Amino acid sequence: MKYFVRIADLPQILEVEVEGGRVSVAGAPYEAHLAAVPGTPLYHLLLAGESWTVAAQPGEGIGRWTLGVVGERIEVEAVDERTRHVQELTGRRPVRAASGTIQAPMPGLVVRVAVTEGQRVEAGAELVVVEAMKMENQLRAPRAGVVAKVHVAVGEAVEKGAPLVTVESPELSG
Repeated sequence: MKYFVRIADLPQILEVEVEGGRVSVAGAPYEAHLAAVPGTPLYHLLLAGESWTVAAQPGEGIGRWTLGVVGERIEVEAVDERTRHVQELTGRRPVRAASGTIQAPMPGLVVRVAVTEGQRVEAGAELVVVEAMKMENQLRAPRAGVVAKVHVAVGEAVEKGAPLVTVESPELSG
């Protein structure tokens, strides 16, 4: 089955084809095996001979997921060919926002705020760190931009979905 995957608002969409234990990402083949850890949101992934533990939580919307890999939180949207075709026909394709607010992926405690309002950031720059379930989750800028608003402070408890930092596209910041 073929999927179309967008990672953390990056502009490109990856084509991922899954056939049994083989996965092709943008045409490159890999051996893969995925096994759920019962009673947890964790999965063991064996990909191209490397072992990974991945936390997966459903996000808001069809095909949206929050993945935790090596202490990093990554927002992913994956839709199959049929869903993508329906989105194209109905005009309901994902739209990249000119600005975006990074939200808490789960309840936790803000342990570090790495940016200030007005600061320019590059894609992937650390914005804020939220500790949840004894794990530090670094939340990073999905694209280059300017920090428009810091919504939280160190020591503040946040709920899932709480706004943390708003990043605007550089063109909007003047």
